[in-house]
Amino acid sequence: MKAVELISTRIPYSELAFAELVLWRLTKPVEGSLHRFKYRLAYVVRGECVLRYDNEVGKGDHRHFGERESSYAFTTPEQLIADFQKDIARWNHENRNS
Repeated sequence: MKAVELISTRIPYSELAFAELVLWRLTKPVEGSLHRFKYRLAYVVRGECVLRYDNEVGKGDHRHFGERESSYAFTTPEQLIADFQKDIARWNHENRNS
């Protein structure tokens, strides 16, 4: 079985902001992860990635929120997207005056 692309989309939030979601189901986990998904979810504002969830090889599941990086406890693709959307709302709220 080959890797299967589940999502590859760009969602505009405004003229200055968009989210890009890429999610694959793999035949085996990437190094550092325990599940069979490979993902990259990014929120870009004014050309700068301000929020990102990913599981690059060797690094495992993690997220970047501004300058901070922390581990992420992946459970399901649906929860991943829900957590990402929640963080977008949080980022927009915290940066609404900038």
